[in-house]
Amino acid sequence: MDLIAKVRNEERLTQEDGEALYELDLYTLGELADEIRQRRYGKKSYFNINRHINPTNVCADICKFCAYSASRKNPHQYTMSHEEIVEIACSAWERGAKEVHIVSAHNPHDGSEWYMAAFRKIREALPDVHIKAMTAAEIDFLHRQYRLSYDEVIDQMIESGVDSMPGGGAEIFDEKVREYLCKGKVSSDQWIDIHRKWHQRGKESNATMLFGHIENRAHRVDHMLRLRKLQDETGGFNAFIPLVYQKENNFLKVEAFLTGQEILKTYAIGRILLDNIPHIKAYWATSTIGLALIAQEFGCDDLDGTIEKESIQSAAGAASAKGMGLDDFVALIKDAGFTPIERDSLYNELTQY
Repeated sequence: MDLIAKVRNEERLTQEDGEALYELDLYTLGELADEIRQRRYGKKSYFNINRHINPTNVCADICKFCAYSASRKNPHQYTMSHEEIVEIACSAWERGAKEVHIVSAHNPHDGSEWYMAAFRKIREALPDVHIKAMTAAEIDFLHRQYRLSYDEVIDQMIESGVDSMPGGGAEIFDEKVREYLCKGKVSSDQWIDIHRKWHQRGKESNATMLFGHIENRAHRVDHMLRLRKLQDETGGFNAFIPLVYQKENNFLKVEAFLTGQEILKTYAIGRILLDNIPHIKAYWATSTIGLALIAQEFGCDDLDGTIEKESIQSAAGAASAKGMGLDDFVALIKDAGFTPIERDSLYNELTQY
């Protein structure tokens, strides 16, 4: 059957089909993805009021794409105290943030209890804030560093007040690519197993894919299909977040940066292939806000949030260091022709602007 007809008939696509989608012209692909998006969400574009907190940049692992880790090019090491972390969370809550998104480097000096105590203290200070924290890569680091099983780390997270997991650390699942990018870090199978365990406890998470570095289109499609397979099993993913590789201040030395068209095609293919993951997020911190808004016409229905402050992507060149004001965020979505919907971390609709 014709590929376009398969998409419109909502037939499940294969690896070969996914690669073939890239050969369609941009507008045809965008139209197919937009039909799915509009069928589900109309002209709604989701965002949340959140605060990113990156408590430490001291890292035991070595990833060639990372500009944030202090063990590499960045000589300025820092580790926040629990009091600093709680103060940032409380200040963000007072300004309307409903989620704190906590992702760190893999600090070998503080112990697993340092992480858990931070979550408990935030929960004690802010009983109603949503704590999204600990990527699968961080969980694997605690497992390796402190001889804790994945189950033990996950149970400690839940007991300490963590509500959901971010999708970081997935990078690209192909192990040959992964060996070059981030050898020694969580493997693709381990990443999937950690999210499976999280979902089995009735908890939800996101899924990411870092693209635009040394991977090819087939690797991206394979990555998406592995996520689709786990989602068939658990149903625990809220959103798929294709993260655009940031090229500054790291050791990959990628010369040919992705075109806007290739980025938009990848967003659209994510929407088409991932029939069982509800939301596709154009994370503006890596794509730029302009392209993220255009991506709302190419299958995406979410932009992440106001962020307030972000250290990891901005260290590699993203224009996200100071986040974005709520009024500006809402105005940009409206100007792009969409309806801004403030959501909570699990995509319950809170406010329509």
